[in-house]
Amino acid sequence: MTQTTLRSIPNVGPAIEKDLRLLGIEEPSDLTGRDGFAMYEELCVRTGERHDPCVIDVFLAAVHYAETGEARTWWSFTPERKAKMQAQSTAHD
Repeated sequence: MTQTTLRSIPNVGPAIEKDLRLLGIEEPSDLTGRDGFAMYEELCVRTGERHDPCVIDVFLAAVHYAETGEARTWWSFTPERKAKMQAQSTAHD
């Protein structure tokens, strides 16, 4: 992978770049093996606020890109996020 900056990752703009850096992610290779859902939870804890769940989609897209080199829109991960969140919600009922 020749991408060397976070902003070179599709779907990563200034706000997501800032969030990634807050999580200790400095370059695309730091995303390999990460869990977008866990990253989101960590971000919420570190900032002390609940972020829009679409941030999970962007994290999933960024991890996917870092691991495969395939660029996908962040919203293509929305069904996966919603299904996992629904499954977690049902498991807690």
